[in-house]
Amino acid sequence: MQVIPMLKKQTALILSEGFGCGHTQAAHALAAGLEITDSRIQAKVLELGSFLNPRIAPMIHAAYRTAISANPGMIGKLYRNQYEKPLGGFSVLALHKLFYSQAYRTIQELKPDFIICTHPIPCAIVSRLKESGMDIPMYTLITDYDAHSSWIHPGADCYFVSTPEVRSLLMQRGVRNEAIQVTGIPVHPDFWTKQDKDLVRSQLELADLPTVLVMGGGWGLLYNEALIKTISAWREHVQFICCTGSNDKLAARLNRLSELQHPHIRVLGFTTEISKWMDASDLLVTKAGGMTCTESMAKRLPMLFYDSIPGQELKNQEYFVKMGYGLTLSSTDLLDQLLAQACFGARHEDGGPLAEICKFTSRNTSPSPYRPDLCVRQIAGILMPKTQEQSLSQAYL
Repeated sequence: MQVIPMLKKQTALILSEGFGCGHTQAAHALAAGLEITDSRIQAKVLELGSFLNPRIAPMIHAAYRTAISANPGMIGKLYRNQYEKPLGGFSVLALHKLFYSQAYRTIQELKPDFIICTHPIPCAIVSRLKESGMDIPMYTLITDYDAHSSWIHPGADCYFVSTPEVRSLLMQRGVRNEAIQVTGIPVHPDFWTKQDKDLVRSQLELADLPTVLVMGGGWGLLYNEALIKTISAWREHVQFICCTGSNDKLAARLNRLSELQHPHIRVLGFTTEISKWMDASDLLVTKAGGMTCTESMAKRLPMLFYDSIPGQELKNQEYFVKMGYGLTLSSTDLLDQLLAQACFGARHEDGGPLAEICKFTSRNTSPSPYRPDLCVRQIAGILMPKTQEQSLSQAYL
């Protein structure tokens, strides 16, 4: 009997940062997808700053969250001002003092076969280490539908991007075409399929009503008086789930509002079951975070965008509106129109704003705009092309 050699697992170290939740969410989604897709890969996720500086990092993240809440326009201005510029000398020096030596020791201890970065800061750090002689392939996964210059570093062996438009932006900034792969943004395997709506609503103890999921990003930045007034006005006819993420104070604040005290309104804090809540919903009202938009697209859930942060979120919003996957909530009048159409059984072919964003939801009449399983398979194939040894092994299966 011929003995088939065991194939050594390859370790993917996926590095993120805790500025918002999308970057780390993408890292965990990719890790889970790779391990399901290719048994030769084992993945480890680290938020690099939090891991290396557990005292300093939470303060920096909290300051960033406060800045977004208090002055989102400033964040947008910084994004635009630095759009075509790489990290400056001061930023590089600060990263050197805070991270380089510690990061090198950590990478040496973990001994990864390749590194994937889902945030620009780890990209900069690993790129610098590679310039200093570290010989480990580095891949950059851009987690938005735009390409800010902070993502671009000479140490990147390949960029995984969401769309051909993002590839074009990278090429305009000097990145070689062969170093860019249009893969789409990976989402967790929970989002690869869509469950039966009636079954999921029963599991979540929801009524059989038109259902709107309202999200404010991973930090739960959700508080808009006009939106709350509209939710209250429609609460007899529409079911609302308001997801506040990890923002417990906001959840408590919403729960104290008399307008939201109704059986058809549920305030939801942090949950690992967003996939199910999307399956139960007919419409998503959200900020245009890259991961939330991609998950919704995978579920074919129409989107209505509000309060997107100037910068990458507005760029994401522009893309999804252009592609017909969502609309911009310029006023609550639009939300009223959509809810009226949903409540009175309007069909997509009847026209109106509902038709504009629901045309891609029918699996029978439109091609899939996004295949998350193929996205991860493509990335796995780039990381681990089939070897002759593996082909021999598979021939005996």
